[in-house]
Amino acid sequence: MNYHYKFEKILDVKEREKDEALSAYQNAIRAFENVARELYTLLKKKEDLESYQAEKMASGLSVQKIRHYRKFIDDMEKTINHYQQLVVKARNQMNWYQQKLQEKNIEVKKYEKMRDKDYSRFLEKLKMLEEKQADEISTQAFFRKS
Repeated sequence: MNYHYKFEKILDVKEREKDEALSAYQNAIRAFENVARELYTLLKKKEDLESYQAEKMASGLSVQKIRHYRKFIDDMEKTINHYQQLVVKARNQMNWYQQKLQEKNIEVKKYEKMRDKDYSRFLEKLKMLEEKQADEISTQAFFRKS
């Protein structure tokens, strides 16, 4: 007697959905990391530029150069603000995909647990059937000896 789980196809679909959710989550992580890395690079450039400007101002700097650096830093701050918003969006998206992945994991676990319980019941029935057959065989053997 072979075991067949009646919800096997549903479990396969749920596992496929979980794999797709995992892939989407991993893509969201990569997108978040890329945007965060770019933000870090911009912040580092801004910090380096401000320290360079402070050095130059200590040794004397023309008003034109001060304006130039200030304009460049202002533009960089706008870019940094934009990337900060992108980081927030990417983090929110990553968290959303993580939540979906957790939901899919829970669904798969439910079906796996149902399968395990069903398989246990199958084994119990199989054992009872074997015991019944063994009883019948021993009963027949007893009657043959009598």
